[in-house]
Amino acid sequence: MKNIRNVLFYCITIGIFAALLYFFIRQGTFLEKAGQITQKAQTISSWEQFTETFGHNLTHPLATLLAQIVTIIIVARLFGWVCKAIGQPTVIGEIAAGIFLGPSVLGMFYPEVSSFIFPKTSLSNLQFLSQVGLILFMFIIGMELDLKVLKTKAQEAIVISHASIILPFALGVALALYMYTDFAPEGISFLSFALFTGIALSITAFPVLARIVQERGLSRTRLGMMVITCAATDDVTAWCILAAVIAIVKAGEFVSAIYTILLSAGYVLVMLQVVKPVLKRIGDHYAYREGLTKPVVALFFVMLLCSAYCTEVIGIHALFGAFMAGVVMPANQRFRNIFIEKVEDVSLVLLLPLFFVFTGLRTQIGLLNDPHLWFVTGLIIAAAVIGKFFGSTLAALFVKQSWRDSLIIGSLMNTRGLVELVVLNIGYDIGVLSPEIFTMMVIMALATTCMTGPALDLIDKFFPSPRWEDLHPVHTPSRFSILIAFASPQGGRKMLRVSSKLIAGQHPDREAGEQHITALHLSPSSYLSQVNTEEYQYETFRPINEEANARNTPFTSLFKPSQNIEHDIIETANDGEFDMLVIGIGRSVFEGTFLGKILGFTSRFVSRERLIDTITGKEKLFHTDVFDERTAHIVKSVKIPVGILIEKNLEQINNVFMPLFAPEDKSLLPFAERLAAVSDLHITVMDPSQAVSRHSEIGDALKALQEQSPENVALLYENVLEKDFLQGMDLMVISLQSWKKAVESHSVWLSNSPSVLIIRC
Repeated sequence: MKNIRNVLFYCITIGIFAALLYFFIRQGTFLEKAGQITQKAQTISSWEQFTETFGHNLTHPLATLLAQIVTIIIVARLFGWVCKAIGQPTVIGEIAAGIFLGPSVLGMFYPEVSSFIFPKTSLSNLQFLSQVGLILFMFIIGMELDLKVLKTKAQEAIVISHASIILPFALGVALALYMYTDFAPEGISFLSFALFTGIALSITAFPVLARIVQERGLSRTRLGMMVITCAATDDVTAWCILAAVIAIVKAGEFVSAIYTILLSAGYVLVMLQVVKPVLKRIGDHYAYREGLTKPVVALFFVMLLCSAYCTEVIGIHALFGAFMAGVVMPANQRFRNIFIEKVEDVSLVLLLPLFFVFTGLRTQIGLLNDPHLWFVTGLIIAAAVIGKFFGSTLAALFVKQSWRDSLIIGSLMNTRGLVELVVLNIGYDIGVLSPEIFTMMVIMALATTCMTGPALDLIDKFFPSPRWEDLHPVHTPSRFSILIAFASPQGGRKMLRVSSKLIAGQHPDREAGEQHITALHLSPSSYLSQVNTEEYQYETFRPINEEANARNTPFTSLFKPSQNIEHDIIETANDGEFDMLVIGIGRSVFEGTFLGKILGFTSRFVSRERLIDTITGKEKLFHTDVFDERTAHIVKSVKIPVGILIEKNLEQINNVFMPLFAPEDKSLLPFAERLAAVSDLHITVMDPSQAVSRHSEIGDALKALQEQSPENVALLYENVLEKDFLQGMDLMVISLQSWKKAVESHSVWLSNSPSVLIIRC
């Protein structure tokens, strides 16, 4: 009755007001000037009106900007994925995407498409939006600098970083002597051109270097800390020099720039001595997620924008102000982590790719249409590599680093990446760099960044070192050792709870010290920054540490940044001295839908192994396993037994249920033997059809199991898969084959099952 009333009220209301609207509009038509509308309707048809309006909407500045952003993000992600697949930093792909969308490729081969997506009238909007992204990015870079680390290794870091600046700077100034006459823009003095060429060759990309260090597993080593410190010192020094160079370039003469430099020094002094202490108090007071309310966040963003505004007005560029704003942020790591999370995704994913494409639109490789121009490009690359690589390497050797470590430091310090593009765009904007030199320098930035990965591989080949696992021992080889690979900390806690029961039962011929658990957490390297890695690792393992302490179960933690989590889990399990891998179940929100099948199909192109298996016919085109695509691939590829935990509020493990549905389930008996030896645990083994126990070998093993632990083991030879029985259990242990059959046959009892450990032997 209530629904009928609602429908009647709705219909009457809509009908009355629709009639009133029609009446008002009808009366309004009499107010139109006679013949004006009619004449227009006669000259332009309705279709022409629609196409005219549609065309206007299509070329509207906002529509153009939105189309540009969508295109840029998609192409940048695609190129980044390709570079990641071939072992290069993602930033290389994003820079390449910018060049691809610029006049060098898209503009050359498809000029109509290029002029439609990137019309010249729209580039100013794109530039300003990309500058906002750069300001946020430099703010993050400033926050990622850990000044405490600079103090611990200050002497060695200053020697190496300053040597890696002065040598390429000198080579850049020398190179300017050769290039000035032919390539310097009109009206630019030699001093300005030479200084900017020197600083362009002296830059090291701290964020790219930090990512490479993490991905190579060096971040927790002495060498990793050293090179991060050197890069951070280099970053601070280079940006201060750049600020001075910009002041000189804008002033025209060094004497005129003194006023700007003095203002800059005063600005830095105010930021460090006045602003930083105030921000520290605020940060200490609001160092928790709920405390960062909108007014507090607004306060810090206003500080960031004011800092950028001050440096822009002083004449040393807004990006230096953004960088300093990040440096003076509260040193409290928790506070910085929360703030970086708020800013990083918008900056790196949405706004920063706009800068890459804007740089690509400026990069005209077609200008280098003469062998001499490519010769000059080669000279620039050679000067950059010789100055940076050899300057850093020789300085590292001087401070008593080994040959291997010195070469690694030199290779990493030669990385330029994004920060180089920032410097080049500043030079282009203030008129110091001509389009030809700008293009040459962009090619140099790409080449030197691409060199880093292969150079490190060559160093590893000719100067081999212990593996990451040898530098950080996982465990002593044992007779029974479990590897837990977890994603969420709470999931890791539950997996440790199950694993502690599996290793608790001691065999007569095994000593207690021989049982071991290793907890592995792999984090996407793009999620980590230098400032938050240590706290992230602590917070990730904190629930597992609490569980281990409560159960008096020792374990070894293994934390790694990863570019391919699935591959690294498989590799760690197969290469380590482990007897079992335990993972958590993964379910896609699209699982069971056609879209889920499409996503499973496309995900094969992310994994080369799965793509090869699909092509060779080892796997079907569409994913049909009961697990998600990644879990199924791990189960298939890992050589040791795998346990898959489906957790349903697993708070305690006192009652375990193990069904045996087929003779092949005898592979579960060793696990039943281990669980039966645990003093505070009761295990029920069910053979509902008695088909399994009829095999003499299995029947004898079951009887022996009950005789060894009569109080802990119960044998059932009937089907007890009922709701009351299943809900009285804490954990069900079942074989992979039996689980698949139960799922595929839509067994009703699955809905009442407790937490499940599915074992593939």
